[in-house]
Amino acid sequence: MTADAGAAPAAEPMSAEQIYQANCLACHSTGAAGAPKTGDTAAWAPRIAKGIDTLVSNAISGVNAMPPKGLCMACSDDDLRGVVEYMVRQSQ
Repeated sequence: MTADAGAAPAAEPMSAEQIYQANCLACHSTGAAGAPKTGDTAAWAPRIAKGIDTLVSNAISGVNAMPPKGLCMACSDDDLRGVVEYMVRQSQ
């Protein structure tokens, strides 16, 4: 018997859309706590104008009522960049 026998298989990485659905949807679909709704081009336009790096930095550090990483502490900075890019694509 090998040392890894019985170990659970590694989980597939989540896509940006899956991370959004699991962690961001609650606020970004309703506008809770002032979050811009995904798909609301008017709300996203001034944010998008600041550049993707600023949006990603805000997602990592938190901004206004959004806590750091939107409380997705398992998300890497690259995960958050992917989610931000996903929301931007949905909101242009």
